Amino acid sequence: MSKPLTCDVVVVGAGMVGAACALYAARAGLDVIVVDRGPVAGGTTGGGEGNLLVSDKEPGPELELALLSGRLWSELAAEFGRLVEYETKGGVVVASSPGGLAALERFAEGQRAAGVVAEPVGGDALYDLEPHLAPGLPGAVHYPQDCQVMPALAAAHLLRASGARLLTGRTVTDVPRTPDGAVRGVRTDRGDIHAPAVVNAAGTWGSDLAALAGTSLPVLPRRGFVLVTEPLPRMVRHKVYAADYVADVASDSAALQTSPVVEGTAAGPILIGASRERVGFDRTFSLPVARALAAGATRMFPFLSDVRALRAYLGFRPYLPDHLPAIGPDSRVPGLHHACGHEGAGIGLATGTGHLIAQALTAKSPDLDLTPFRPDRFTEEAE
Repeated sequence: MSKPLTCDVVVVGAGMVGAACALYAARAGLDVIVVDRGPVAGGTTGGGEGNLLVSDKEPGPELELALLSGRLWSELAAEFGRLVEYETKGGVVVASSPGGLAALERFAEGQRAAGVVAEPVGGDALYDLEPHLAPGLPGAVHYPQDCQVMPALAAAHLLRASGARLLTGRTVTDVPRTPDGAVRGVRTDRGDIHAPAVVNAAGTWGSDLAALAGTSLPVLPRRGFVLVTEPLPRMVRHKVYAADYVADVASDSAALQTSPVVEGTAAGPILIGASRERVGFDRTFSLPVARALAAGATRMFPFLSDVRALRAYLGFRPYLPDHLPAIGPDSRVPGLHHACGHEGAGIGLATGTGHLIAQALTAKSPDLDLTPFRPDRFTEEAE
């Protein structure tokens, strides 16, 4: 076995959340090693759209985390904006019926009370925001705080800026522990890494890493597809989605759910989602899902019926049963910290998560109450 590496903290996972944990831990003065069995952004991050959203979150802990993360993303944009394709495009959530619009406006009212900028948009004004929407829609809510990045670029640039030692192509095979149960680093197929702290940023494999450390975290993969069109002039100005998308995000169903989500990109192609289903790690292409996504998008933006989809890709969102990520120290295993289970919001919530993890690692009071995100909350529910 090769000579052990020593550091203050080893982050397992080189996706967006792991990159943010590395950045903020390093800026807090810690010596960081990031290890991943694949390349940077090789998991969920590489299969995402790069959304930084507040629009889809009801008042509560996740929205508080999203608002903190948005502020941190805006700070990082001064350093990395163009490099990571950071866009303050805003979001538009569209209702298809007067009753749906009333429900959407009630939802937005609660969000405004929690600090979200949510602007009601009447039918005529809606077409000033998005001229190519289908005619006859009753209205929407505009969320100017919604932004976007290119996720793989963002993960790569944050990792580089962190100065952390990056070890890709290394599989973690064990999490050794001291006689009193505390972690003492990780064992990989290419040698040991000694550290008094381990951060589980393994995304959809977060449950596997927890098990290696002798504990549990019920992370499950939730598959989603994205269609990518040919490059176009900017025909879709915002992230635009149907109001029922919020219900799909919050659903516990394992069955297929689709709701139209359409957004342009800085590079030209339009991204079309969104689907959700729990099918394990099945990577089989699904033509019915692709058709459902295309049908939903063309109902919202009729011009898309004449646009070619060049490719489709899929990813697996790290899903936890209560739709909240696990963030912070694990009371069952001293030295183990979790930063996973963000489902489809990991890109947007990564900065706040990394910031809170760095505060926990350096024994500082967290900027948010970590109680709702406690990794051991599922153990208590099972008892």
